[in-house]
Amino acid sequence: MREAITMWKYTRMVVLVALTAAMYAAVLIPFKLLPIIPGITELRPANVFPVICSLMFGPAGAWGAAFGNLIGDLMGGTYGLGSYFGMVGNFLLGYIPYRLWRMLTSKEPGAWSPAMLARYLYVTLMASIACGVTVGWGLDTLGLVPFHVLAPLISINNFVTAAILGPLLLPVLYKRVKQWGLLYHDVMDPADLSRGRLPHLAHVVMVLALFGGLYAGVSISLGLNEEAARTIPLLFGLEITAPESLLMPAGASVGMGLLPLMVLLLIACLLI
Repeated sequence: MREAITMWKYTRMVVLVALTAAMYAAVLIPFKLLPIIPGITELRPANVFPVICSLMFGPAGAWGAAFGNLIGDLMGGTYGLGSYFGMVGNFLLGYIPYRLWRMLTSKEPGAWSPAMLARYLYVTLMASIACGVTVGWGLDTLGLVPFHVLAPLISINNFVTAAILGPLLLPVLYKRVKQWGLLYHDVMDPADLSRGRLPHLAHVVMVLALFGGLYAGVSISLGLNEEAARTIPLLFGLEITAPESLLMPAGASVGMGLLPLMVLLLIACLLI
């Protein structure tokens, strides 16, 4: 994640942050008129921009997505405390694609073969779930929207848009951006680009944190844990089975229940 900090010393990267944020916000704002959950989220075709800008502009795409989402909330009348969780979620939506892509292949995106398209859809899915889980966790913790409603909705909304529009837009835009010398690895010095300390281990941890977080969050939010049971080993080979609800701390919630998995996600993002 080092380049997310070092990129700020490059004027062109700062310009790319502003460009990404402006494009993202410009398309987000009109669609505030088509809410899915009023005041919280809406139909978002603009969600293709964090993914494709990530693959072109790297960390500038991540920061642009974060600031663009905040601007969209401010200008679209949906600003609130949840907007800051939205910033973090959209940062991940723009951060994970290029990091995973660089780990999975040395080939450039845009020239679609079945394998390349599959990689694109995979990194898009991972980024979409990361955004959904982060925003869903934050807004459930604030008591605004239940996790089981918001997290799957955001994840699906993000993925469907980027999966449909991305393969159409990226080949055209990537070629132009490359000709202009604005790809992030052309703008930044290689010494400022981190390769990841334990990328493959971090990838596994990320998968576990995201899919585990989505499942656990929905389960806790719906109260499924109250019907579950846990087996506890005792001495001399004995064991006892008790309802999960009796073993959870009083006041257990999505906020506390998912906190360990959110920490794992953060660690994975730092190491990948």
